[in-house]
Order: sequence, then structure tokens, then C-alpha cells
Amino acid sequence: MKIAVIENDKIVVKDTERLTLAGREGAIVKVLGSGLCGSDIVKFREHLSGNGTVLGHEIVAQIIEINSETSFKEGDKIVTSHHIPCGTCNYCKHGNVSMCKHFKSTNIKPGGFSEYVYLSEEHLQNVAHLIPSNLTEIEASFYEPLGCCVRAVKRANLMKDSKVLVVGLGSIGILMSQALKAFGMEVTGCDLLPERINFLNNLGINAFDSRELADNEDFDAVFMTSGADKAIDVALKNIRSGGTILVFSSTPKNTGYGNNEIYYRELTVLGSYSPSPADLKDSLELLRDGKVIVKNMSTVYSLNDIQKAFDDTINNRIMKAYIKIG
Repeated sequence: MKIAVIENDKIVVKDTERLTLAGREGAIVKVLGSGLCGSDIVKFREHLSGNGTVLGHEIVAQIIEINSETSFKEGDKIVTSHHIPCGTCNYCKHGNVSMCKHFKSTNIKPGGFSEYVYLSEEHLQNVAHLIPSNLTEIEASFYEPLGCCVRAVKRANLMKDSKVLVVGLGSIGILMSQALKAFGMEVTGCDLLPERINFLNNLGINAFDSRELADNEDFDAVFMTSGADKAIDVALKNIRSGGTILVFSSTPKNTGYGNNEIYYRELTVLGSYSPSPADLKDSLELLRDGKVIVKNMSTVYSLNDIQKAFDDTINNRIMKAYIKIG
């Protein structure tokens, strides 16, 4: 089977032995395609993953071999996430499921950019779902990234009709804006790229050039989906005193929010990372019910062109890459 691996600062497609269950519980799935996540870009560009690593986790797949107590069967087309919390540790009990050690240790194997993947019984029981009949494979691939956004919206714990600014309108910013709207918020987006601003406007959500914001400290919450250090200034100039800043991005310089800003203005600054199984279920329902629209967000690449997908994403030539594999 073909896999795409990191090799000396490149993504290289190689052949390896095809996976089989070999008596294990779980399933072998044929990967139909996988979205390219921003975290894949960070791991590749910042050298956080070594040679031989198979990245990718936003998969849609078809079951070809299964040994499971679930109701899934051979031929089923599914979506799945890659991590599963234990549900019993101190992190899980406090709602911090993505900090759970078991969550961090679980993954699909060898990774989403592979022709075949092994899913454990835990994956099948907790984070795998049949693809709704009204969704295309590409639309279904947004199941996990949208789940991350659902998680962030829930963690912010905002009142309905709160005024929310989303800073950064890449694919996550577009998803986050729609998730916030679906949860009853009054949403505004901002970015520097006209095509992204127009994309959100066409979805019925107001969006502006970041440089045109009034800096009037008027928003109840700011969701940070931009990976730019300067975005922090945008957040602080537009959040009202007593408001909430939800951080859903890393920044190159790893700078932060000033202690005195947080103290004197009674700001809440919190992070959100990955979703729980419940968040993922909600995500699939939002996609199925048309409350989050992802049509025309993705550019399709073959597995053999995966390096170009990485390059185009890094250089902001596209909004979102989908690697078609099966």
C-alpha cells in the first residue's frame, strides 16, 4: 500500500506492506481521502515530527475488514477521529479531555495519508460514524476539524446573542464562525485576504478587513483562529472589558496576553484544543443538517501530489487541501 511520509523536509510517497487485522479487534479501512489539517502543517514545518511519520487524521474511509462488537460492517463508509479520551482520569473528570494521557496516546495507524488504516475497537465504539447520505466524502472530512470548533464554542460558555469576533478566516475561522452562529451568537469575521472575507460574507456572516475594524472594544468574545502574532493586538483592541478571548491557534513568537490587561480589564483568556466524542457527534449533526456549509472550501489533490498540497497551503494559495486517496 502507498503511504506519504516525512523524509528530510519533504513529503514522499512510498510503498509498504498492506495492513491486515491479523486477529486483532477493530477494522482495516480503505482511506477515501483526508483533509490537510493546520496541525499537520505545523508538525511538518516546525520539524515536530521525525522522518517516517505519516501525518493526516481527517479521514473518510470504507471498512474492508472488521472484527468488532459494533454494528459496523464491511463496505460501510465512515468518518472517524484519531484520539479517544479515557473518561475516568482527572483531566476527563474536569472536562479537559484533550489533555488526557490516553487521548494523547491513541491514534489511527499509520496515519491518514495512507491507502489503508487500522482503527482500534475503541475508535469504532467512540468516534466513528457512518457518513450521512446527504454529505459528499469531502464534506464529511470536515467532521473532526468542525468538532474542534464545536469544542471551542462550548468551552467559551457564552450567552446566546453574544457579539463575537473571529480573527483569521482560514478554514478553521470559517468553520468557527458558522459554529458560533449555529449556537446562537452574533458573529463578525476579519482577515487580511479579500477572498476569505468574501467567502464568509457569501455565507451570510459579516466579515471585514482586519485593518478596517474600529478598535472599539465592543465584542463580548474574540475567537483567535489566526496564527499571526499581530492578531493578539487585534483581539485586545476589540474585546470589551470583562470579555472572553478564546485561543485556537499557535503563534510563531509564542507571545501572550499582558498580565495587566487581563487583571485590570477582568479578561478571560482560555485555550481550546481537540474535541470530545460528544463534540464530534454534534459536529456531524451540524454538517448533516446544513447548519455548517463547507462546499467549495477544499482543493483536491492526489496522494502523489501531496507535497504540492502542503506547499500551496503554507503559501496561502488555497483555503483547505483534501487529499483524495481511494
